[in-house]
Amino acid sequence: MSWPRRTLLIGAGLAGLTACATSGDVRRVQNEVALLRAESARQDSVRALRLGEVIRLQQRIMDSLGLAVRSLRGDTQQDLYNIEQQLVQLQELTGQSQQRLSELRTQLEARGAEISATGAAAPAAASDTARSGNAQPTATADQMYEASVAQLRRGSTATARIGFRQLLQAYPTSERAPDAIYFLGQSFAAESPDSAAAYYKQVIQQYPQSGRASAALYNLGLLAERRKDTAGAKDAYQRVVQQYPRSGEAALARDRLKALGR
Repeated sequence: MSWPRRTLLIGAGLAGLTACATSGDVRRVQNEVALLRAESARQDSVRALRLGEVIRLQQRIMDSLGLAVRSLRGDTQQDLYNIEQQLVQLQELTGQSQQRLSELRTQLEARGAEISATGAAAPAAASDTARSGNAQPTATADQMYEASVAQLRRGSTATARIGFRQLLQAYPTSERAPDAIYFLGQSFAAESPDSAAAYYKQVIQQYPQSGRASAALYNLGLLAERRKDTAGAKDAYQRVVQQYPRSGEAALARDRLKALGR
């Protein structure tokens, strides 16, 4: 065989070997790529499962938190309502702001001796007026009111009622008249709601522009709630909001309307 022909055959053989080697490498690479893809898909599946578990766990936590928040909100609303009731009762018993209370304490201390002297002189005055048939009060409307409120604060409701009624009899046109009627209602609120309601209505009807009218109307709503009369309570609270929108009771009435579900 000639040298050129031999060289050609050797080159063709080497080319064939080169072609075979390249094809095998390609298959190996393809196999490795396929394995990598399968492994990647498996890992993606595992990650998806773990992510799903995390999402479900997060949802359970959110549900638990939501339940806890709703429960806490309900407890908080009830606590706030109880506090509001106590504040209203305190405000109603005093009938005055903190500044007014300080002023009253000073006045009561200054008038203590005068009131004591008035009490001592009362029997003689009563005897004289009985003989003359022309009774005249021995204390001012303010003195009688303050003394009656003090009795009410001490829990002496019967004595307080006597004082308020005497004030109304002696000074029927006094500025203290709506206060006296209102606190007569307060004195009956626990033991006789019907009597309390009658006095509250008297304040609303006879003294609609007084500072006690909004409180009396709000208390009618509270009494209705105690009777489980939701419709009556809502009506009273709505009247407070509409007729006395700037009063302190209006804010309380709005809260009660929300609690009752308008």
